[in-house]
Amino acid sequence: MLSLFLVALASATLLPGGSEVWLARQWCRGEAVGLLWAVATLGNTLGSLVNVALGRYARHLAGRRWFPVSAPALARGERTYARLGRFSLLLAWLPVVGDALTVVAGVLRLPFAQATLLILVGKGARYAVVLWLAERWLAAYCG
Repeated sequence: MLSLFLVALASATLLPGGSEVWLARQWCRGEAVGLLWAVATLGNTLGSLVNVALGRYARHLAGRRWFPVSAPALARGERTYARLGRFSLLLAWLPVVGDALTVVAGVLRLPFAQATLLILVGKGARYAVVLWLAERWLAAYCG
């Protein structure tokens, strides 16, 4: 279980990873489905929260000449994200795009509790689907 947690955590950061494959492997080994779901969801959510924290830290660098976003553009982005963007975190599980969404949520200072809840729901739903698919299609190949 610790290996699943670590793979799921690393997969949600800017590091590459394959937590779905690892989850399916653990499922094939007969691990409890509920525990697998909880461990993968928790690890992957915490990994995304690392990205949110990195984005929050990057915000302190705003205003520097080399910072890639101007102050007016950052303010515009913050208003748009506050109105529409928070629900994009339900897609934080997507490869590549999901990492960017979580970093942007940090840069634009989405409330941490709100970010956590949205990321948790999206990641939990993704792992529920992975486990459902494993039960439907992998059972014949495990053993």
